Amino acid sequence: MFRAFAALGRLLRVLVAAAVMLGFVAGVPWLLIASAGWPLDWLGWAQLGTPPGASELMVTVTSPWSDQMIVALLASIGWVLWAQFVRDTVIEVIEASAAASAARQGRLRPPVSGRGPIRWVAAVLVGAIIGGLLFDVARTATVGGSSASAAAVDAAAHRPAVAVTPAEPAPVAATAPRPRPAITAAAAGPVAAHIGTGIPGWARDAPGGVHHVVVGDNLWDLAEHKLGDPHRWREIYKLNRGHTQANGYALRDPDEIHVGWVLALPARDDTPLHTKPSATPPAEPTTKPSSAATKQPTTNAPQHTASPAPSNPAPSSTAPASSATASAATSVTTAPAENSSPTTAAPQVTSSTAEDDGRDRDESGIVLPAQGWVSLGLAALLAAVASLVRLQRRRRARLVVPTPAQIEPQPAPLPESLTPIETAADRLRHPEQAQRQPMAPAVAAPIGVDAAGAEVSLFELPGPGLALHGDGADSAARALLSAVLATGAAPSTEAHPVVITTTETLARLLPAGAPLVGLDPDGTSYDGERLVVLADAAAAVTHAEEEMILRRRLLDTFDADSIIDLNARTDHAEAQPAYVLLIEAAPRHARRLLAVGAHRAALHLHPVVLGELDGMTAVEVAADGTTGDEQTLGLRRLSTLAATDLAAVLAALADTMPRPEPGYDFDDPAGIADDATTTSDSITAEEAEPVPAQTVEITAPVRLQVLGPVRITTDTGPVTTGMRSGSYTVLASLAVHPAGRSLEQLAADLHPDTEMATAAKRIRTDINTARRVLRTATGSAEEMFVVYDPATSRYQLDSQLFAVDLWQMLTAIERANTAPDDSTALAALREAAELYGGDFAEGQDRAWVTDYAGSYRHQILAVYARIAEIIEIDQPEQAIAALQRATDLDPINEELYQRIMRIHGRAQRPDAVRQTLRCLEDRLADLDAEPSKATRRVAERQLRPVASGGAR
Repeated sequence: MFRAFAALGRLLRVLVAAAVMLGFVAGVPWLLIASAGWPLDWLGWAQLGTPPGASELMVTVTSPWSDQMIVALLASIGWVLWAQFVRDTVIEVIEASAAASAARQGRLRPPVSGRGPIRWVAAVLVGAIIGGLLFDVARTATVGGSSASAAAVDAAAHRPAVAVTPAEPAPVAATAPRPRPAITAAAAGPVAAHIGTGIPGWARDAPGGVHHVVVGDNLWDLAEHKLGDPHRWREIYKLNRGHTQANGYALRDPDEIHVGWVLALPARDDTPLHTKPSATPPAEPTTKPSSAATKQPTTNAPQHTASPAPSNPAPSSTAPASSATASAATSVTTAPAENSSPTTAAPQVTSSTAEDDGRDRDESGIVLPAQGWVSLGLAALLAAVASLVRLQRRRRARLVVPTPAQIEPQPAPLPESLTPIETAADRLRHPEQAQRQPMAPAVAAPIGVDAAGAEVSLFELPGPGLALHGDGADSAARALLSAVLATGAAPSTEAHPVVITTTETLARLLPAGAPLVGLDPDGTSYDGERLVVLADAAAAVTHAEEEMILRRRLLDTFDADSIIDLNARTDHAEAQPAYVLLIEAAPRHARRLLAVGAHRAALHLHPVVLGELDGMTAVEVAADGTTGDEQTLGLRRLSTLAATDLAAVLAALADTMPRPEPGYDFDDPAGIADDATTTSDSITAEEAEPVPAQTVEITAPVRLQVLGPVRITTDTGPVTTGMRSGSYTVLASLAVHPAGRSLEQLAADLHPDTEMATAAKRIRTDINTARRVLRTATGSAEEMFVVYDPATSRYQLDSQLFAVDLWQMLTAIERANTAPDDSTALAALREAAELYGGDFAEGQDRAWVTDYAGSYRHQILAVYARIAEIIEIDQPEQAIAALQRATDLDPINEELYQRIMRIHGRAQRPDAVRQTLRCLEDRLADLDAEPSKATRRVAERQLRPVASGGAR
């Protein structure tokens, strides 16, 4: 998404610069000729071939000047300036071409100096045009270039590393330098020289050590995570430019680095004060993974320990293409300014800070209402799982025709006990991130935080394994299991972590009576089982030993030192995922477990036992997740979950796993799959809330639009000033609760992280502001607009003063459902479709908003489906247009495509049927999903030769 916006910005910049350039070069002469004609007429030189004499010039200059002569004089000056501009433009084009050529060859050119005002204008325009049209050339410009070139160079440094085969055949060892442990520096001490056969001689004395490039790396991120400042990527580029790497190539363009390269790093001047060198080096050397998986070092934890491959996905889309993320990828967060919190891409914040309302809160995690505490990293993972569940629901949702007009939201993908998790994800999300789009955590498998509040990854802990004991051991194991499995939930992850456990252990962690099976018990997932449940500890340890032998053989075969290094290469069969063994402590298997754990770092094998076991790093976990083992591992608190929450997380993870699905054939009800998850995601509500009956003809002083961005209009026009952002959110919340909301309910939705007294004050302020602005806009000084009912302690919108587009749409749908004939129903359905202006409260990036938006989007899809049903016999083209409009609103709903293919099939358009199916395949590819068997059956049925009189 960022690259698309950047490309669009470059295109607009080129077009504007080209238009200005054209105006100067061609427009100025035209203007001068049109306004003044021949410019030297003021000298008495009326024609080019008859120049005046000296006496004529004297008479002309000393005579009184007319207005035309003054205009001609100004035109002459304009011609001189225009000629200077054209000359400077030609010079700047030549300079820019020379600079680009020099940069391509790795040579520096001194910056151009001595530019005058006109030449600066030419330089800016030329730089903007060349920087956009020849972006790959502009990216290699030196620091001394123009501002436009500097921006292009910075953008170039974002490109991830690519794998390139050697220029000539070479042994495996030559293409994959043997990694070695990075030498950790103290707070202010120098970094020692690197020694090792895998480090080129020119890089061994690098002041900041070296970095082995892996998939996903780029200079910008390396500078940010290794040096603390992304703009220092130029120092890395200069330090390594021109040095031949093992694959025969050399760094000559910041836009191109190759997997397997060794990059020398400059010294980091801002080493964190809490960083300490590890007491002992690890048993097995590891390399640092890509920047997407790097984290701040934990206290007393080795800095060289690598994050796993699953936390380092290659840059690719994790949401459906086009508008498949209509509620998941459309808009900018517009949360109330008074409730906004600083957003961060990596949810690592200080351990405790004071909010602006004066209430202290643990900023490194979230306390769950039932039982448990999760770090912000685990919260981000579980919020990503919830987002993927929503997308899968949209794909499978059936379009019930006629659709019930309901104001209730779709059921949340996670239980109420985990609601604070999505609230925290909303608070941490970047404004530019798509709505409900999965957010990447700071580290892979985040199990807790250290003393500084930084996330700690299970895969980065030292020692042969982890032994959890104490009152909170089981709760911590549940969170650990969730963190590992959720790490592999994103579709772009190359190697999903695998957990091996036993029925005894799983029964200990799950609620009584829960099925003791993995996420893919029927073995249908495309990615294989991620949770393998074996009979007992002996079988689990044997499984781990077999995996250890297999991985050691792979490393020996490819002459690699670690699984992470092997996964970064492209000359082996498949990536090996992180492997976690989670069992109860069994003293009889202690030696075998320690043998597996001895290869933990190199083989990416991570034993975790419940209970104390000699040789394992023991962590005593209190009931709230706090530990007393901070000196050993740097852990301050481990995430904890209740048994019911773990069951909910596992169910959500199973729902997101890509697998072939039976699906639902809307033409063949008898073929509905038995699996409830593939049939319908109907909207459930304990008690349907009545919706005020409103038509588009209603006359009300205020029109509230909540379908799309929240907008308010009066008879005098849109209300654009004076309204607080929180006032819009309050009005949207009251619009979906016509019966009203109490102050506590509003606070839970709008300010869940804020103390009740402070939240209530903010909400009252927002309501009073809305009243004041609406009174001014309507001239109704006595009206309340937002009414308070003392009997129920609820606030609600005055339905006599507000015309709400959502209420009008639901009223039109209900009118269509009860219409006596198709023509009346069709008019009501088209009215409902016209009222739908977009997702509910578009731009409000909150979980409750997303669930309401999903409900109304689903209902409007059914509206379009019914419109198509009514008109498809007489007007098939309009029926297809209605369904395609629905696919614009939700590009991943399979039933819409089934309906389109059926109409094309009846019209004997096999090519259109195939094109529709391919379109669906492309849009589901970003979910790692494929059309269901039912959808393919619909396509096959439409492609068969038409039998005389046969139905399609």
